[in-house]
Amino acid sequence: MLERLFKLSENKTTVRTEIVAGITTFLTMAYIIFVNPQILSAAGMDIGAVFVATCLAAAFGSAFMGLFANYPIALAPGMGLNAYFTYAVVNGMHYSWQVALGAVFLSGILFLILSVLPVREYIINAIPKSLKMAISAGIGLFLAIIGLKEMGVIVADPATFVTLGPLTTWPVILGSLGFVLMAALDARRVPGAIIIAILLVTAAGVAIGVSPAQGVFSMPPSIAPTFLQMDIAGAFSLGLVAIVFTFLFVDLFDNTGTLIGLAHRAGLIKADGTVPRLRGALVADSTAAMLGAVIGTSTTTSYIESAAGVNAGGRTGLTAATVSVLFLLALFFAPLAKSIPSYATAPALLYVACLMARGLIDIEWEDITEAAPAVVTAVAMPFTFSIADGIAFGFITYTLIKAAAGRLSEVHPAVGLLAVLFVIKYVMLG
Repeated sequence: MLERLFKLSENKTTVRTEIVAGITTFLTMAYIIFVNPQILSAAGMDIGAVFVATCLAAAFGSAFMGLFANYPIALAPGMGLNAYFTYAVVNGMHYSWQVALGAVFLSGILFLILSVLPVREYIINAIPKSLKMAISAGIGLFLAIIGLKEMGVIVADPATFVTLGPLTTWPVILGSLGFVLMAALDARRVPGAIIIAILLVTAAGVAIGVSPAQGVFSMPPSIAPTFLQMDIAGAFSLGLVAIVFTFLFVDLFDNTGTLIGLAHRAGLIKADGTVPRLRGALVADSTAAMLGAVIGTSTTTSYIESAAGVNAGGRTGLTAATVSVLFLLALFFAPLAKSIPSYATAPALLYVACLMARGLIDIEWEDITEAAPAVVTAVAMPFTFSIADGIAFGFITYTLIKAAAGRLSEVHPAVGLLAVLFVIKYVMLG
């Protein structure tokens, strides 16, 4: 049955190799089980329900990717988009989390339509590479400032906007040690570096009395507080249009880059450069995003951490299916998830930021008409505390600089149109 479903022989792999690869991928991304509930609970969502939603969204998304597209790529609620959901849309713009979930659902529908129709390639090709890389790096910087804030390393200041916090408190010390441990373990190529560091920091906090322990195992908590709570009607309001498209664009770029990168690493790209079954993978991804909103979590997306499983030999959907089973088993660790404090998960935000910031190396630094808009995009995200504004500023700056330099012909019509729409939006909002 497994041979028929996943074509193991054709992909020169075995059941054992695929299962080991799935376990490896799960260990590298299991931190999301603890980090996502922490982030979304700051938006007012029930932490137990979000924990269940996170596990179920990851399990469904990974299973669908494995069975439908036969790719060794696992899915879960995406880092960056969950922070944007909480800190920008809910806490920053003061929309309810139910409306934000409605926006995630609508973006999933649009993503599904783009995946089925040949529109995706047009949109992806329209965005210049420098802005794509800047968006990825900017999201990383956005995560970094949130991580430093949650650890207590930086605090608000009326004169300088942000300044150093009290560095001798236990949360700062433990969080900083957690970050160092994550980097050191990853440098030593230890599978599950992030989750190991999170658990060790939590254990240290419990041991010295900084935070209480609430147990390890139990039956899964109720998902009722978030299940079917999305407000789709509210998400149709004019003010949410930019937010819906931000969820869509970031998910679209992130997924396409992840899928192509992992397909290349797994040796799945054909001689002509095309990626087989790419449409099926994108359909799986967009469907998972919609389901995640239904059960109560931010956008579900493909995880670059799947590279760990690919490096371990994963070549088929059996790797993703294995990850799916492990996320279902994780449902019984709810007390452990509630025991993990924010200072233990905040280092993960900072560490993921370090990984995402490397997109800056692919910017065309010798061409200032490419480099300047890219820097504006990346820097605007953390300093405006909004991924959407960072993207908007990038599009506007790119179009204006190209036009002023006499190179307007290099601007794709879609980029120019979006820049105009963003300007109109800011003018209307004052």
